[in-house]
Amino acid sequence: MDMVAEASQYLALTGAGIQDIKLVKNARVLPGQTCTVLDLTSVNYTVQVQAMSAEKLPFVLLAVFAIGPRADDTDSLIQYARLMSSHHKESDHVEELVRGVIEGETEVIAAAKTMEEIFKRTEEFKREVCDKIQLELNQFGLFIYNANVQVQQLAANQAKFDVVEVGAKKTDWTWVAQVLVLFYICLLFTCLFFNLTYYNTNYLEFQ
Repeated sequence: MDMVAEASQYLALTGAGIQDIKLVKNARVLPGQTCTVLDLTSVNYTVQVQAMSAEKLPFVLLAVFAIGPRADDTDSLIQYARLMSSHHKESDHVEELVRGVIEGETEVIAAAKTMEEIFKRTEEFKREVCDKIQLELNQFGLFIYNANVQVQQLAANQAKFDVVEVGAKKTDWTWVAQVLVLFYICLLFTCLFFNLTYYNTNYLEFQ
């Protein structure tokens, strides 16, 4: 049987006369051989991960990842074909695998960071999450082609975080007030000193 792959596809041949897997664009499938069509287009995965910070405060990570086989690397394509060619790329098997990697890596990274680190350095946190997810996906021949990641803080935790922020600002203003009080005290003593000097000078002249 002759088979021809489309522009965004590869044919993965296994079986008689083939060691491991052979990737081709067209092939004549012989008796004892199996041909699987690999679609290289990416799939969008929408995920919502509830994670905990180092202070055990929950937050939500909303993300849309465009993930698919790494089309420009033969070794990655062979990994993808070996591990997933028996499943459709939109099947529950592949989706559960991808979601498991995303959720697991997000939870691990979040557990080592404070809420301040997550929300004050959001871009750095997003980049670290994507890098760790990509590192895990490499073993399956998958690649993140695009990622849109948002981090949302739960309302109750936002209130706690705001209290910390306000407390910090209040401490700063208290310190400023103390400095101003000391300044005015020094100014008052300086004025008194000059007044006493002035009166003493006039008194001596009068004498």
